[in-house]
Amino acid sequence: MAFGFTAILICVAIVAILILVRIKKLKHELFAIFLIAVILFGVFSFSLAFKGKDVSISDMPSLEKAVKIYFSWFGNAVNNAKVITGQIVKMNWQGNKTT
Repeated sequence: MAFGFTAILICVAIVAILILVRIKKLKHELFAIFLIAVILFGVFSFSLAFKGKDVSISDMPSLEKAVKIYFSWFGNAVNNAKVITGQIVKMNWQGNKTT
């Protein structure tokens, strides 16, 4: 009887250790995915913000101009998302009811 309980206790301990190791690995994977997403967002947002504009970052005044253009574009994008979200909340999601 003591051997059965010990075996179950050992199995539970092994499973707990494997779960803890997997959670730790998952945290690192999620962090890596987050970093990749941030980098991709940066690349695509910069390309959209400067599309059709003559911008260089070779000297300080043009770098300041580029930063102003980017943050202006980003602020407008956030504002547009806010407006769209507000309109979505106001929508009638119940559909057509016929009674």
